[in-house]
Amino acid sequence: MKKYDVFGIGNALVDCICLVSESFLKKNNIEKGLMTLVDEVKQKSLIDKIKNTKPYIQSGGSVTNSIFALSQLGGNGYSSFLVSDDEFGNIFIDDLKNNNVKTGGKKYTISNGMTGSCLVLTTPDAERTMNTCLSISSNYSIKNINFEDLKNSKFLYIEGYLVTSELAMQAIENSILFCKKNNIKVALTFSDLSMVKYFKSGFESILKADIDLLFCNEEEALTFSEKNSLSEASEFLLKFSKLVVITRGDKGSIIVNKKRKIIINSIMTKAIDTVGAGDAFSGSFLYGINNGMSLENSGKLASALSSKVVSKIGPRLNKEDINIIKKSLL
Repeated sequence: MKKYDVFGIGNALVDCICLVSESFLKKNNIEKGLMTLVDEVKQKSLIDKIKNTKPYIQSGGSVTNSIFALSQLGGNGYSSFLVSDDEFGNIFIDDLKNNNVKTGGKKYTISNGMTGSCLVLTTPDAERTMNTCLSISSNYSIKNINFEDLKNSKFLYIEGYLVTSELAMQAIENSILFCKKNNIKVALTFSDLSMVKYFKSGFESILKADIDLLFCNEEEALTFSEKNSLSEASEFLLKFSKLVVITRGDKGSIIVNKKRKIIINSIMTKAIDTVGAGDAFSGSFLYGINNGMSLENSGKLASALSSKVVSKIGPRLNKEDINIIKKSLL
C-alpha cells in the first residue's frame, strides 16, 4: 500500500497577498490577471510600495496550496521544493509541518540563497495579478527529489510553472520515467495562462508522455489546443491525458475522459479574492479520487472548497470550514 496520496513538485513561494486599485497596476506597468516573473530588485520595490496595505503573508506556491488542501481533508500529501535557510524559508517549512504535509528534509529542501516570493495583487473585482520572484526556487532540480518517497506515492503532481526552468524540466522528465516504471500516476496543472502562451513547448514535452490527469481552466484549454470551442479543446487534450478536468469559474467545471463527460455546477458565492481557487480545486479533486470518491463527487467536493476559497482573502481555508464541506458531501 502506498504511503502518500500525492507527491507534489513545484516552486516554493511565500505569498504576500494584498488589495490594490486598478490605478496601482497601471502606475507600475503591471499586466492585470497574469503571473509575471520579476527579479529581486523589482520585487523588493513593489513590496515597499504595498507595505501600507498590510499584506497577508503565508507559505504558498501552486502545488503547495493543492497539497495543503488535500492534507486538510485528511489525505496524505507530500511536497518537494527548494527554499533557503532564511526567515521566509523557515516560515514555509514550519507551515507545512504544522499541517501534516510531509517533506524530504533539509537534504532535499534547503540551499543557499533567498527564498522565493509571490506578490498577489487583488483588485476590487476579485481578479488576482501575480508578480513572482523565484529566487532560489529557480534552482529546483532532480537533486531535490527523494525518489524513495516518490516510489511510495500514488500520484506525481507537476506544477506548470516549472516549465520555465531547464533544471526543473530535467527533473520532471526523469520523474515521469520513474513513475512509468513504478506504477505511479502522473498529473499536471497548466497553472496559468501566461505559461500556456509563452512556454507551450514545455507542456508539449510533458504531455507526450501520455499522463493520467490534466487540470486547466477554460481559457488555458482553448489557448493550448488552439480550438474554438470547449468541446473541441477537451477532445484534443484527451489525446495526451486519460482524464481532463477543466474549471470554468462561475460556470462550474467539466470532467472528461474517453467514455464520459461530467458537468459540475458552480456554487454561487460572492467572490472577494480568486487566488488559490484553482489550487484548492485540484487538491480537493486529488483527495477525492485517491480516497474512494467517484469522479463526480470528487468534482463536487473540489467545487465546494474552491467556491469557499474565493469568498475570503488568501488561498486556504481553516479546518472547521474544511470539515463542514467534507461532511456535507460524504
